[in-house]
Amino acid sequence: MALLLSRLGAFSHRHRLAVVLVWLLVLVGGGVGAATLAGTTSSTFSIPGQESTTALDLIEEDFGAGGNGATARVVVQSPDGTPLTAGAQAAAVTDLVADLGQLPGVLSASNPLDPAAPAVNADQTVAYSTVAYSEPVGGVTVEEQDALVAAVDQARAAGLTVEIGGEALTETPHIGGVGEVVGVVLALVVLAITYGTLVTAGMNLVTAVVGVGVGVMGITIATGFLDLTSTTSALAGMLGLAVGIDYALFIISRYRQELRRGASVGTAVATAVGTAGSAVVTAGLTVVIALVGLAVVGIPFLTQMGIAAAGTIVVAVLVALTLVPAGLALLGRRALPRALRDAPPETSEVPARGRGFLAGWVAAVTRHRLVALLTAVVALGVVAIPFFSMQTTLVQAMPEDSTQARAEQLLAAGFGEGFNGPLTVLIEGTGAAGAAAAASPGIAALPDVVTLTPPVPNADDSAALLTVVPASGPATQATEQLVSDLRGQLADLDGVQAYVTGSTAVSVDVSESLDAALPVYLVLVVGLALVLLVLVFRSLLVPLVGVLGFLLTIGASLGATVAVFQWGWLADAIGVPSTGPLLSLAPILVIGILFGLAMDYQIFLVSRMHEAHSHGVAPLDAVRTGFRQAAPVVVAAALIMFAVFAGFFTGDEATIKTIAFALATGILVDAFVVRMVVVPAALALLGERAWWLPRWLGWLPRLDVEGAALERRTDPTPEPVGAGAR
Repeated sequence: MALLLSRLGAFSHRHRLAVVLVWLLVLVGGGVGAATLAGTTSSTFSIPGQESTTALDLIEEDFGAGGNGATARVVVQSPDGTPLTAGAQAAAVTDLVADLGQLPGVLSASNPLDPAAPAVNADQTVAYSTVAYSEPVGGVTVEEQDALVAAVDQARAAGLTVEIGGEALTETPHIGGVGEVVGVVLALVVLAITYGTLVTAGMNLVTAVVGVGVGVMGITIATGFLDLTSTTSALAGMLGLAVGIDYALFIISRYRQELRRGASVGTAVATAVGTAGSAVVTAGLTVVIALVGLAVVGIPFLTQMGIAAAGTIVVAVLVALTLVPAGLALLGRRALPRALRDAPPETSEVPARGRGFLAGWVAAVTRHRLVALLTAVVALGVVAIPFFSMQTTLVQAMPEDSTQARAEQLLAAGFGEGFNGPLTVLIEGTGAAGAAAAASPGIAALPDVVTLTPPVPNADDSAALLTVVPASGPATQATEQLVSDLRGQLADLDGVQAYVTGSTAVSVDVSESLDAALPVYLVLVVGLALVLLVLVFRSLLVPLVGVLGFLLTIGASLGATVAVFQWGWLADAIGVPSTGPLLSLAPILVIGILFGLAMDYQIFLVSRMHEAHSHGVAPLDAVRTGFRQAAPVVVAAALIMFAVFAGFFTGDEATIKTIAFALATGILVDAFVVRMVVVPAALALLGERAWWLPRWLGWLPRLDVEGAALERRTDPTPEPVGAGAR
């Protein structure tokens, strides 16, 4: 692989202008396609074949499609406790409903004071109007949202307390907010410090942006043909930007090392792509397999998110192997700081005992290896403790200071906590209304049921609907138990089929499926890690150390996320707007992404140790030498990823916020504790045994990620120092 990639690097060097032009054309073409072919995205999650999802499809068949557009629930409260049904309050509500019905994009606005369909609580102090839009969820324009808010502000000026709930104010997550920009700027600062030259840092960042732009625009084009979730592009963009910067960093750093050793620009490019590029391909392939592997859990929306993110990773790898070498060819020796461009070549490798903080760090860790290892493992184990009390849900809590959250609070105060998450029971079969009526007493007697509506049959009485309002809120254990109790109660009905659905039931079903898939997926990625690392390092114990380190990373990352987002520790300090169970899809996505990133660091760090050991360096010195060579790049890469993920954490979208926090925490833990302490300490303890491979595994193929096949090559076009592009 190293020889093949070195030829690709040499090709990109020779045809650098053509390579740059091709990528620019792809970027422009993607932009045109995204602007003309983009469709809408979905903000809901469901799994085909589950009871709740099947019931929703049957309801559409039996009762008609209803409306597929977004809705807003405008909640009105009398500020002084006087009834909303009479006098000036009633007039203000009527005026508000009239205004809502005339808003752009609105199909209808229900009148809560209509005697035929009242929507007022028993005290007549809280009412709500359902505003139906023609656009689907996520499709309501900013202008239409602003018009809705303006109408509500006008009603507030008339003396009413008015808040807006529902999906109409839902915004599709996007890339390019203030937080993301700050993250990118911080990444540029880290790159500039690492390289010592702003032009190289800028080239690194620009190539990464090109890659993530192509990837995200490809996903945007796909929305015109596929039903993708609204978080897909933001997740792919976050991951693609982080790995795009890091993959370029690894290749550029190796290129600079080769220049410092006296290689010509062409040879340095080819060698960098053949060596660091091999590690990039291996690391990128690991991330892709982990993301595509989400398909094994059998959840379509998760599969789509994984494949979309994997596509962005593939683009990032291709950019690193072609556009980055072309950019380096254009820069030539200007990729080095000005003071080093004409300096004499280095004549030796980095010594086993170097100077500097990182050299002193690895010397201390490997000298006190047992203490360092035990301290790190115990500390991460403590951080992971909250993980074992993790709860998940699909019900996303809105920020407490948002109008959506205040609307839910008004409805809960006026109609009860369960009003925000009612359950729907569908009875199908001949005489469905009679069967529903017969089942009603048993349903009403269940714990946590406060309201049960009379059966609503369809035209031919082949189906009937019951609405069950729980006493507890939609994201509580009591409501989840009620879903289970209802299904148990309705399982033995004679002659009809019963289903329990509604947004809360869908959340319960999806959460249970994801929780069941989590250990299966974890076993899959751990097994993949073992196989991959055995092939890369031709060792059994090195892969075992890497996998155990990955498990420590996952435990600490999810443990910290539970402590902050579920328990509320430090939530106010770091700007978490609301606490509660984690979003159901977050843990499995975090495991997949962190697996790929952790293997990145394991491969880049340990491959330099393995390279030193294969050159005859003693085991302990090989650990120190490899660490000294690779650690600066790994540290810079981790800081860059942390900055990018932290930038996405500052956004408002709950899914991305949770995942970004878990990934940022995981990166810090993996890079600065697992790879900087656990791995060197463990390998120092193992000594020569770390590189042992049983004879019966000698048939395994060799993955040359260190570029051993390139060592016999000589520079066909020697270039004196100071020559070439500047």
